Amino acid sequence: MGDEEYYPLFETRRGRGRVIYIMLSFSLFVGIWFMWFYRVSHIPREGEDGRWAWIGLLSVELWFGLYWLLRHTFRWNLVFRQPFRHTLSQRYEKILPRVDVFVCTADPVIEPPMMVINTVLSVMAYDYPTEKLSVYLSDDAASDITFYALSQASIFAKQWLPFCKRFKVDPTSPAAFFKTIASTTHSSSDIAKEFATIKKLYQDMESRVENAAKEGQVPKEVHSKHKGFSQWDSYSSRRDHDTILQILLDGKDSSSKDVDGQVMPILVYLAREKRPQVPHNFKAGAMNSLIRVSSMISNGEIILNVDCDMYSNNSQSLRDALCFFMDEVKGHQIAFVQTPQCFENIQKNDLYGGALLVSYEVEFHGMDALGGPLYIGTGCFHRRDILCGRKFNDQYKNDWNGSKNIDHMKEASLHELEEKSKALASCTFEENTLWGKEMGLQYGCSVEDVITGLSIKCRGWKSVFYNPERRAFLGVAPTTLPEALVQHKRWSEGGFQILLSKYSSAWYAWGFVSPFLQMAYCYYNLWVFTSWPTLYYCTIPSLYLLKGIPLFPQMSSPWFIPFAYVMLGDSFYCLLEFLWSGGTIKGWWNDLRMWLYKRTTSYLFAFIDTILKLFGFSESAFVISAKVAEENVSQRYEKEVMEFGNSSPMLTLLSTLALLNLFCLLGMLLKQVFISEGGLRSCETMALQVLLSGVLVLINVPVYQGLYLRKDKGRLPTSVAFKSTALALSACVLFIAIS
Repeated sequence: MGDEEYYPLFETRRGRGRVIYIMLSFSLFVGIWFMWFYRVSHIPREGEDGRWAWIGLLSVELWFGLYWLLRHTFRWNLVFRQPFRHTLSQRYEKILPRVDVFVCTADPVIEPPMMVINTVLSVMAYDYPTEKLSVYLSDDAASDITFYALSQASIFAKQWLPFCKRFKVDPTSPAAFFKTIASTTHSSSDIAKEFATIKKLYQDMESRVENAAKEGQVPKEVHSKHKGFSQWDSYSSRRDHDTILQILLDGKDSSSKDVDGQVMPILVYLAREKRPQVPHNFKAGAMNSLIRVSSMISNGEIILNVDCDMYSNNSQSLRDALCFFMDEVKGHQIAFVQTPQCFENIQKNDLYGGALLVSYEVEFHGMDALGGPLYIGTGCFHRRDILCGRKFNDQYKNDWNGSKNIDHMKEASLHELEEKSKALASCTFEENTLWGKEMGLQYGCSVEDVITGLSIKCRGWKSVFYNPERRAFLGVAPTTLPEALVQHKRWSEGGFQILLSKYSSAWYAWGFVSPFLQMAYCYYNLWVFTSWPTLYYCTIPSLYLLKGIPLFPQMSSPWFIPFAYVMLGDSFYCLLEFLWSGGTIKGWWNDLRMWLYKRTTSYLFAFIDTILKLFGFSESAFVISAKVAEENVSQRYEKEVMEFGNSSPMLTLLSTLALLNLFCLLGMLLKQVFISEGGLRSCETMALQVLLSGVLVLINVPVYQGLYLRKDKGRLPTSVAFKSTALALSACVLFIAIS
């Protein structure tokens, strides 16, 4: 290769503004120290009003300050990666590795088959040698309708893949492409003709699949003709059935070629065996079955896993990821390449904070500098051997020239290959093995992806965060508040489970990863613990405001300055960070609202549920977020009107807290106007309490509208309005009575 051999396949550049950030954070930390000192030195004496509330605020502010320190481990040193795919093609085009793509689905109702096969088709159409690409669909519901949809997709792909190559289509999801092209104009007559043809084929396929889903069964003539459906003859339920495995496209015979005569990617359907008495370990179990089955069929050196609602939005992202793995100098250290989880349905102002802008535009870049980001379970490229337990050795070099194809695949008949592979997906295969412990994805936690990524780091490997300008994958974000809260409850519950398990980042990673990376993991694992301090800060200062007892320094006191500086300074920094990440001012306000809602509901309920499970009062359950919204819900979402929906404990708590702050603020103002001699001037002694309560009231304006003003179906139910009003009033009256 000559001198060309020394050109890297990717570059790493550091973020700017580090010195300014360090100066700002140092000044904020000095302010926090002054706040702590004030709390300790001004504790009310025994018997004075507000003593225990004061001590409580000291504890809360100590926690917030320490948690603030964890948050800033991400921000000391941001790094950004840029791959050079043209250099990759020049150097390695003839020896590119085999790639296996795993797509996972678990419920044909919540995750409709058409959405699933759009994801499958999008990854089949990668700009990559098709003979080196294999796509596996894991269906944990073992739905014959999903299988029918995949078989229809395998036929449509014979037209779709050549179309994508011919016109360099991106995104390669048919549904996304047709939606995109419908909103633009094309003068080219040749693409107009082919577009009409391919769209008609897609609509016909869509009609067949959706009719089958609506009727709840596959057409009888299709069922009788396709041998794959015979595997459902012994099917009892989604939790009790044999392994169902079908190689729909094998890359060898003429039926696996497209209309241009080109070989198509291998396409496999898998529903692993399930029995009621055997734990199936949710998505981690499905992924481990896919790893074993694919090792028999294609044995790709690189594994990409995506959720069924995350279609490929960038046909070059696979080549981009390989730039990191195949770099001659640094590639041997990299275990996986993680891309951000992005969504196509995020509105301009991101009503539910679903884009996680700061996490992906700031925090993950900061983790990359510390040793690599979390493995978040989708949009992640892995080395197969590392995912299967290989430990890091600095002498490790992957021989990309070596062929890892399985010889017996060429020799064995398709039937023999399917039968051998089925045994690898049986319920009993993992008994007395290291699967789920040291091999594959780890078991024992609802966020198996995070502990798997951490265990890989503890074996000495690094990861890379790749955040391309054109998003690698796009999915569907929650379009209602309850869905968003449930999703964050699952994530935070998983983080808490990690903290309590043997994989806790607080001790499991000690000595294996840098202390700062450990702190970054702990930041996410400790989400649930922020619920109690936040609840305290949202209730106690407001209740004492109603009573007229100050818990903060008055404006004329020098001690007012550090409190005001920390509160306003940190808020201003967060606003600038959000805007720098691509958000809007209104989007930041929405994000702040969701920050409050998640902490007071999702994280609180996650904490309680985890403790109940720990003591055996309830069992673990994997909750799948709905991917399709009703028409009226979608319309309100597009107008950025908050969707509350049915009654739930989370919504009741949310409404009660909102009303509590409103009643306390109004009660204090009325008391000052009509009772106090000093009038509103006496508010000066409690300015920060008034400000805190006022901000909480402003944040909760959508809740008040949903309780009393709105008439649409997305409003808060009347039962929630009655309960929350009664609870908030009772709390105010009771506090005044007992204090």
